[in-house]
Amino acid sequence: MSGSKVKTATLLLCLLPGVGYLLALFGLPLVRVLSGSFTERGAEGPTLATWAELFGNPVYMDGLWFSLWLGIAPTIVSLCISLPLSALMQANETSRKLFGTLYKIPLVVPGIVAGFLVLVILDRGGMAGRMLAPLGVTMPRLVRDDWGAGAIIASSWKTVPFMTLIIAGSMAAISKDVLSAARTLGANHLTVLRRIQLPLAQPGVTAAVLLSFIGSLGSYVIPSLLGPSYPLPLSVHMFSEGFQQGNWPMVYAMGTLLSAMAIAVLLAYYAIIGSLSRNDTARG
Repeated sequence: MSGSKVKTATLLLCLLPGVGYLLALFGLPLVRVLSGSFTERGAEGPTLATWAELFGNPVYMDGLWFSLWLGIAPTIVSLCISLPLSALMQANETSRKLFGTLYKIPLVVPGIVAGFLVLVILDRGGMAGRMLAPLGVTMPRLVRDDWGAGAIIASSWKTVPFMTLIIAGSMAAISKDVLSAARTLGANHLTVLRRIQLPLAQPGVTAAVLLSFIGSLGSYVIPSLLGPSYPLPLSVHMFSEGFQQGNWPMVYAMGTLLSAMAIAVLLAYYAIIGSLSRNDTARG
């Protein structure tokens, strides 16, 4: 056997554990879900009937858009909190120790507990409402409202620590000499954050956005507990269709559609970030 063939065989053997793991635990299930979406209960062979039912039912379509809203809104809210918090933690040792402890507290709280906390505090007649009542202030409806505000608050509360952990780690890897040089040249803290820290920490920010969005998009417990009675996100419909009605082809179709929409949103995110980076480069 020639040297090149030996190197190729060695490379394939080295890649086999990782590639095999991905194929076995991710690739095959995805293929099964995609193929299952082209079946129908009681029918034999491939069919588009399940997809026609999915797209033809306004309840499911409203659930799709509501799922995207519950994925995008908490991600934006969490990003608006995590970015300045991560930058503040890099300012000095005192702020790092203070905020580095506080922001990790929600990490140890399960999602269902976070949902109950929001329910107890922000629901009508809850803790916040009773505290504000003597002042003549009425709490707006934040739980089971049409916009899913309670679900967004609970999801953001759980997501901020994960995003901050990733983004702060990326910012901490930036050389302090670079930041010091920028400040020496007259850049203020906002300019340093926008022109240096954010571009250099972009891989970490992207990873944080990805994890936050996917987690919020497929959440089941928090929307069930805090969301409105209509529309319901597709994750709730998937549970109902699968475990209560046994309509697994519809579950597969909903899962495939959610995955496709997630990919579309992430591609749009990459396009926006790329455009902003090119504009900054052109202005610089």
